[in-house]
Amino acid sequence: MKGRFVSLSPRPGVTQNLELIEPGDAFACAILFAGGPGVLGISQVDDGVRYRRDINFLVRSRMGFASRGLMVAVVDAPSDRSADIGMLSGFRSSAEHVTDVDAVIEHLHNLGGLPVWLVGTSRGTESAAHAAICGKAGIGGLVLTSCVAVTDTMGMSLTEMALADITVPTQVLAHRDDACPVTPPRGAKEIADRLTGAPKVDLAYFSGGAEPESGPCDPLCPHGFFGIEPAVIDRIATFMRSCMTERPAARPP
Repeated sequence: MKGRFVSLSPRPGVTQNLELIEPGDAFACAILFAGGPGVLGISQVDDGVRYRRDINFLVRSRMGFASRGLMVAVVDAPSDRSADIGMLSGFRSSAEHVTDVDAVIEHLHNLGGLPVWLVGTSRGTESAAHAAICGKAGIGGLVLTSCVAVTDTMGMSLTEMALADITVPTQVLAHRDDACPVTPPRGAKEIADRLTGAPKVDLAYFSGGAEPESGPCDPLCPHGFFGIEPAVIDRIATFMRSCMTERPAARPP
């Protein structure tokens, strides 16, 4: 399976690059939002795709998601946020970001009408949750992993967002040993408890994994589900399938 490069123009003078992976048996689409600054450096190389950085949990697992029947869109930071700071310090909760995400959702809808899920990890949960609350393009569901539950200068805690306005099935996943100060495991339950408008909420905690090879807020440790990626992906795909059999996906009016 091979991804292809896609570049959209969601705002005047701005490009939104992504890698799109299209398995033949896709039952849904998943837009993956990496954490940190979100600057992945996605570009086209011949007929393939190149990344400058792809060790984030969701990004390094993208083929695993595709192998479970998901059309996968890995989104880069938009061109006007491609410097080192990327999407930190407020952009993930901005109207401009929602415009960019809505453009990606509409593009996926136009490819075949599959339901679109937003999947974020760490700082990417800010993007996914904010787009689920404020977006207009219509989504099928939301998945939040290693959720930001502490506000600092780099971004907003999900607990300060209008989580009750989320009206699609939502999954909240955490690792019990996540030692990143802004994604404490206890925050996952607080976030799940605030999803009062979601028709279905799945809260799950994971344990174990490989010996850490990075700092506590970096990808190769419990914060990034290092060593247990297949189990986490299986939980996500199973939840998505269960929701699709129970409730039709939300679509644009």
